[in-house]
Amino acid sequence: METRPHLLGVLAGLALAAGLVFASLVVARTWQRVAESQAISVTGSARRLVKSDLIVWSGNFSTEAKTLLAAQQALKADLAKVEAFLTAQAVTNYQVGPIGIQELRQRAGEDGVRLVGYSLSQHVTVSSSEVERIAALDQHTSKLVEQGVQFTTTAPRYIYTKAGEAKIEMLAEATKDARARAEQIASQGGRTVKELRSARMGVFQITPLYSTRGHSNWEGENDMSSLEKNIMAVVNTTFSMN
Repeated sequence: METRPHLLGVLAGLALAAGLVFASLVVARTWQRVAESQAISVTGSARRLVKSDLIVWSGNFSTEAKTLLAAQQALKADLAKVEAFLTAQAVTNYQVGPIGIQELRQRAGEDGVRLVGYSLSQHVTVSSSEVERIAALDQHTSKLVEQGVQFTTTAPRYIYTKAGEAKIEMLAEATKDARARAEQIASQGGRTVKELRSARMGVFQITPLYSTRGHSNWEGENDMSSLEKNIMAVVNTTFSMN
């Protein structure tokens, strides 16, 4: 008969303890919500239209002959024509690449394959700040073809060399945009934005002008295919609030 009151006391104590733990959790969660409401996280962005200030233009020429010596002599003659062409176009700053050599072999029945000649190739590269003038070289390379030179060009690379400076400036612009967004959101609830707590650079990408494709990864994109480009910088921020 004496054990039942004791058991009831233990159960009551456990219930009280459980209630205190639950109450503590509720209070802790309430304080967490209050603390979270003192900050707002917003993403800001900045955009800038730029024009490439450097072009890298390159062309390749090749020749074939039965002997290596004959192929070398033919390639040397073609190089002279290419250099004369560049000089005529007022291009003096260019680089000539190394010679590529490929053996030409032909299947010869049961005897396997035999050497029938050599194919030699070489390329020239022009780097210049005169972007539009160098890009126009493609319109005149037919003169080399008319002289018997097997000359082909690749798509030029258009580069904006001040991207590093723009990145720093646009980080500030994107942060300013983020603050404006935060103030607009906070004002809807009668709150005011205070100081910046944190700012983390998001995507920084350079895309062709009028491009509608988004970034393919968080490292962004660095377009080299177009003369005019669009730069976008994104920053993730957190502000404190009153």
